[in-house]
Amino acid sequence: MNHLKRCWAEIDLSAVEYNLTEYKKLLPEGTELMCVVKAACYGHDDRIIAPFLQNELGVKYFAVSNFDEARRLRDMGIKGEILILGYTPPELAQQIADLDILQACTEYAYAEKLSQNTADTVRLHIAVDTGMTRIGIRADVSQTCDEIEKIAALPHISAEGIFTHYSSADGTDKSDDDYTRMQTEKFFAVRDMLDKRGLVLKHAHCLNSAGGAYKYSQRSTLARLGIILYGLYPDPAKPLPFVPKPVMTLKAVVSQVKTIEQGTAVSYGRTFVSPRPMRLATITAGYADGYPRALSNVGEVIINGSRCKIAGRVCMDQFMADVTDAGDVRPGDIAELMNKDITADHIAALTGTIGYEVTCLVTSRVSRITSSTVD
Repeated sequence: MNHLKRCWAEIDLSAVEYNLTEYKKLLPEGTELMCVVKAACYGHDDRIIAPFLQNELGVKYFAVSNFDEARRLRDMGIKGEILILGYTPPELAQQIADLDILQACTEYAYAEKLSQNTADTVRLHIAVDTGMTRIGIRADVSQTCDEIEKIAALPHISAEGIFTHYSSADGTDKSDDDYTRMQTEKFFAVRDMLDKRGLVLKHAHCLNSAGGAYKYSQRSTLARLGIILYGLYPDPAKPLPFVPKPVMTLKAVVSQVKTIEQGTAVSYGRTFVSPRPMRLATITAGYADGYPRALSNVGEVIINGSRCKIAGRVCMDQFMADVTDAGDVRPGDIAELMNKDITADHIAALTGTIGYEVTCLVTSRVSRITSSTVD
């Protein structure tokens, strides 16, 4: 085994394929997939997943957060279109052009700086702020089109698309649905006016994972598939048309098993005191691996098929679990910290966050391997 058998994450590429295939069935004809692989595929490992998406599943569009992530994809042999969704310093405009990368553009002033920093052509998708209030041109439809036309007229600039981002497509309230439809209508009003003015762009995309799943647009040229690709829900409170399969299983080893007496304090701060004689397993993972300290005394792991509750505080590199009723647990046994039963969404609910953050916080010292390479 070529990874340190202490704490590691197994990446199930068959789950990636299943999630992508099922999601594609929800999309209207003519809408292509853009797989969002930023933040190392939401913590899963872009080196494993991105080439698989391109070479095995035929994905042609990718989205990342920043220039370094885009360059990393090119370095690993990704040849498709790569859109940088976030900010790139204008001084890197020439490098953007050299690598043939699409850059998100937030306003005319930014496009002008990009134009001034390259001798070639920077390709842009222009952000339209329809209600997320994060990036993009925020104005009425006519004024938005005016600014987009100014951007498209700049030298060394190729305006190839516009996009917007939904703020509440995964919401469960009717007002969320109404708000998302308002965003969609405003966005395509911009697209239609640009067409009438003679500026016909190749792409106009508004669908994120939730937007595509809940069918908010038949006109979006791309659907930006993010969290669902990795087997998690945009919001677990809102069912999806299919049940996604979690891609990551987080595992660690039992390093020691000991018996303690009733009344024994466990871990930092003595927040757990044994109510009876117990058997405790020490597990080789902690918050430095991205396993949340907030799971102290509330989380569970699975050892030999049994759910075992965490006892005491999660430490930086280790924590303890109650294995009294888990059978013959021994050093070297494997504990599953996150899997199809204890999902990132489940952990998020216990710790007051979202599944996105749980997987993104799994740190770089945790080896990522494909399930097929496990001994």
